[in-house]
Amino acid sequence: MNLIIRLLITAIVAYLLTMILPGVHFTGFGGAIIFSIVLGILNLIVKPILNLFGLPLTIITLGLFTLVINAVIILIADYFIDSMVVDGFWWALIFSILLSIITSLANSMIGDKD
Repeated sequence: MNLIIRLLITAIVAYLLTMILPGVHFTGFGGAIIFSIVLGILNLIVKPILNLFGLPLTIITLGLFTLVINAVIILIADYFIDSMVVDGFWWALIFSILLSIITSLANSMIGDKD
């Protein structure tokens, strides 16, 4: 159940961010749900590989290269999803930073109530 809640939070935040950022577009809320599922799969499979290959740059840049890896994950998701359009790398970078911050805040507010 926790996974479904986190996917819905990510979808809602992503959809609301597209209303603010002019460089990222979804055709509807269904596209945002598909995006959150694809993003979860990419974070599970592709992101560890990119982190491993980017480890030297991440160390040199004191972790800032991780932001670039997050933007690349967003662009890969854009490639696989027809209902999502990202206008460029910089929009993907801004979108990924805001998505990370807001979903972290939302997930911490909801949290596990065990």
